Amino acid sequence: MASSRFFISILALTCFLFTSEAKEILVGGKENSWSIPPSPDFLNLWAEKTRFRIGDSLMFKFDGKTDSVLQVTRDDYNSCNKSKPIKEYKDGNTKIELSRSGPHYFISGADGNCEKGEKLFVVVMSNKFKSFNAPASAPAPAPNQNSAAGDEFKLGFKGVITLLAGFALF
Repeated sequence: MASSRFFISILALTCFLFTSEAKEILVGGKENSWSIPPSPDFLNLWAEKTRFRIGDSLMFKFDGKTDSVLQVTRDDYNSCNKSKPIKEYKDGNTKIELSRSGPHYFISGADGNCEKGEKLFVVVMSNKFKSFNAPASAPAPAPNQNSAAGDEFKLGFKGVITLLAGFALF
């Protein structure tokens, strides 16, 4: 009986940790945000508040007759160089899947728009980042050498499994 509860607890935790739903994320948080922004850092401030994971997709909504999205290198992003894009998207309803972790750079293909802030830099988290991560503002628990619970915090994933196993035995 206890072993079946343990198995169910482990299975539930594994499903929680290793599955995530890919999301479609609208660039800028609203329709037609892929345009000259109200301030040069508008899109990147938005991106800093958004968590991007492998499998998510960026949705760029824009007027395809006057603009485009160019996926570029870091150097081309910094210099607003449109001459050698990695990829170009012109349809106005562009969905770009984020298939790898790390930085991704996008600039406008319209003349002068990148220089006015129509550019986006996103960082995609690796799959390793799916564990229990406390918010940055949360204080870390103080280590307690005499407590088994203190050891669980130090052991990370294995500690959580051990802790769940202990609960499953009751």
